[in-house]
Amino acid sequence: MMLMALTFSLNTVSPVQAQAFGTPTPTPTDPSWRGFAATREALQEEKSIDLTFVRNYSFSQVEWRQSIDNCVEATPVSDYREVYFGWDYVITDLQNRTYLVRVSFDLKAVVICDEDFVPAPAGGSTTNPNLPPPVTGGGAGGAFELGGHVDGLSEEAKTAMRQSGMTWMKKQYRYSLGADTSGVKGLLDIARANNFKLLVGVVGDPEQMGNYDQYIQTYAAFLGEVAALGVDAIEVWNEPNIDREWPRGQINGGTYTRMLAAAYNAIKAKNPNTIVISGAPAPTGFFGTAGCGDGGCNDDTFMAQMATAGAAQYMDCVGLHYNEGIVPPTQTSGDPRGEYPTYYFGSMTARGFSPFGGKPVCYTELGYLSGKDFTTPIPAGFAWANNTTVQQHAEWLAGAVTASRQSGRVRLLIIWNVNFKRWDSDPMGGYAIIRPDGTCPACTLMAQAMR
Repeated sequence: MMLMALTFSLNTVSPVQAQAFGTPTPTPTDPSWRGFAATREALQEEKSIDLTFVRNYSFSQVEWRQSIDNCVEATPVSDYREVYFGWDYVITDLQNRTYLVRVSFDLKAVVICDEDFVPAPAGGSTTNPNLPPPVTGGGAGGAFELGGHVDGLSEEAKTAMRQSGMTWMKKQYRYSLGADTSGVKGLLDIARANNFKLLVGVVGDPEQMGNYDQYIQTYAAFLGEVAALGVDAIEVWNEPNIDREWPRGQINGGTYTRMLAAAYNAIKAKNPNTIVISGAPAPTGFFGTAGCGDGGCNDDTFMAQMATAGAAQYMDCVGLHYNEGIVPPTQTSGDPRGEYPTYYFGSMTARGFSPFGGKPVCYTELGYLSGKDFTTPIPAGFAWANNTTVQQHAEWLAGAVTASRQSGRVRLLIIWNVNFKRWDSDPMGGYAIIRPDGTCPACTLMAQAMR
């Protein structure tokens, strides 16, 4: 039996792996350490146990949708406190008893949850008898890697990507019924000729999805042929939780999981080493407490529906997007718009990591928007980014790389974006690492983060 000392590292939001046993190493300036100290004190007092050594442990930033108190059945709803954000600490003691403790960010609220709320062991999944058994294949193992979404792999783009430490390029491919794989083959040839791995996000046409069962089989077969080309990773659709990418009134994570299952099996049957990434949902709380409406679902609701349907069996990596940040990736509160979890990198990561039993996260789009070096104002719909400077854009991208590497949860990070130039109602150019004057302030900083 391996024993672990409860030791935490500065600024991490991931499961922490202890390298040797001993006494805890306090880091009093680290909020996560202070949260752990509150957790240990509460457990030792209530359970009369010694937590100097444990079998394993983890912690993550989370949003409690009802209240921090709703995991204790004895607490009446009328007594729920208005506390919605903080950490979940999961600790398994030497007697193999596992506890879940919730701690608010300000440390003023600590709750030891009922056993029914203790998460299943990492790697667990919900079996759905209506879905086919998953085909055996490779997963998303290996070290953290960095890439960029390119408009085209120009010499300028290649230089910026290599300077940044990127080894992946991403392209999105719009699939239409009857298409062959020649378009994807062209992308793969370009990537290989320049020593990049290729992630292809394959998105179909919602208007062609009338006969859904038939459609997903045809779509899955196409993805199988894409995998047979030797593509390194495939993202199965894009933002399937909103009606821009999925038929209105038919949006549900369980429905999407049927597509994901068919796609996963088709891909793994052709190339077991192709990484299968679930379609990243659009980060949103637009649909309020209901979670869903005719036009779509909040991303957390959608992923919860996926998890319940058994999606964990049919992915190697959880696809996520993060593109509305206006604070550093280490910050966990203080966004002037409010405290919604999609505003923060740490809680966004937890939002994707938590439902699927330990599946790693693949950010297929992560970017910060700055319009300070454009000659016309930032579009009105993106006014929330008005104050983000180009220097912050660069520093926060590098910070997200560092946080991803340190988290132990992120397998792949694709920067949105490298070299898009569009600047209108959809200000893609403001996310680009190559700025309007041709410089790349983020390149050197990301390279340092990768080292």
